[in-house]
Amino acid sequence: MSTSIGLFFLLGFGITSLVILAIIIFIIYFAVKKSNNKQTVYNPPAETVTPQQEEIRKSLGEILREMRSGHGMTQEFVAENLGVSRQAVSKWENGTSEPSTSNLIAIAKLYEIPPEELLKKLV
Repeated sequence: MSTSIGLFFLLGFGITSLVILAIIIFIIYFAVKKSNNKQTVYNPPAETVTPQQEEIRKSLGEILREMRSGHGMTQEFVAENLGVSRQAVSKWENGTSEPSTSNLIAIAKLYEIPPEELLKKLV
């Protein structure tokens, strides 16, 4: 008789241990899941510009401005021919941004020079 009581006690203790273990696993699982669901905001690293790059940007803007004015064109005329805004042309000339490769090629065609010649002026 005492063996069956001991067996029931052991069985009850084992089931209780399993329930407690299941609860702990459940808590850990949802804690990890919740921490993984937090939305992270992507903050791109600040652009580091070397002095050489800054010099190239300035010289590119100066070259674009000189070529445009040398051809007697306005920023608006250039923008319309390239399919960009006048503000984009202004940013290129101020060195705030740079035209894409396709826009550089289109600029060279507009000024009737080979794209290589435009790029050679940078060096």
